[in-house]
Amino acid sequence: MNIIAITPGEPAGIGPELLLQLCQQRQAHQLVAIGDPKLLQQRAQQLQLPIDLIPFDPSAPASANRAGQLYCQAEPLAAPVTAGQLNSRNAHYVLACLDQAIDGCLAGQFDAMVTGPVHKGVINDAGISFSGHTEYLQQRCKVDKVVMMLACRELRVALATTHLPLKEVAAAISPNSLRRVLEILIADLKRDFGLQRPRILVAGLNPHAGEGGHLGREELNIIEPLLKQFDRHQAELIGPLPADTLFTPKYLDHCDAVLAMYHDQGLPVLKYLGFGRAANITLGLPIIRSSVDHGTALELAGTGRAELGSLNTAVEYACLMARARQANQTN
Repeated sequence: MNIIAITPGEPAGIGPELLLQLCQQRQAHQLVAIGDPKLLQQRAQQLQLPIDLIPFDPSAPASANRAGQLYCQAEPLAAPVTAGQLNSRNAHYVLACLDQAIDGCLAGQFDAMVTGPVHKGVINDAGISFSGHTEYLQQRCKVDKVVMMLACRELRVALATTHLPLKEVAAAISPNSLRRVLEILIADLKRDFGLQRPRILVAGLNPHAGEGGHLGREELNIIEPLLKQFDRHQAELIGPLPADTLFTPKYLDHCDAVLAMYHDQGLPVLKYLGFGRAANITLGLPIIRSSVDHGTALELAGTGRAELGSLNTAVEYACLMARARQANQTN
């Protein structure tokens, strides 16, 4: 049985209530909320959801959540919360919850962490430089590189570059950076997904994968030579492929993951297939982290209309990856 830490994210958003909705059903693992118990009780009362909050005891044996039950590791809010109304005074609280989950995972207290949606703007309004969960985790875990991968039942898409203006993407794709992305992607597909020889489709950067150099030379000068350097016994890398035909059954039916060169090359397809039931996974960390694929949805907070699918998927992936990593360590 795994112990999964969950940070509900922005307290005024839908994260707390999604977690409360999730815990209305019996869980196969022990889910531990990192947050303010008063906030969770308040939101539960607002939505008329029964909840039994149990203080988490890391020295006690793991125990699966029964229906209506949630373990909680307390982190106090700085200011009262009204659903749907941001308050920058709680920005440090959001990061403190993350820190508790990260530190617990690094110490082996938790097997994985799942993050609810945060509001980057209100954190920055509090005077804190924060560009997102992924970058924060990379810094806190002291790793040189991480890779963002979104996954749903039908598809996994990793990104060579993430939140960059389009005009900066080509310059960011160098042999060294692309090699590091592929190394992380291959290693974590093996370690955390149990794929012995992952089959990865690699997209080209330019239309028609450069059309033999007529529409750009990144494929000829960077991507293709680099793919040839990888050991074929470790992974099967196919590409560079034109992105407009890569995402078709002919290719996707026979692959384990896709590597897209930039954010809006790969994620629109995945979100078309699985929005609301996909998870965001950070590869390259010493810990396991998955997240929802949506934002804080302030307009839905406190209404009970938020969809639970993505949080369900994020928890499922966290448990799946934790089991695979544990099995890998015992072999």
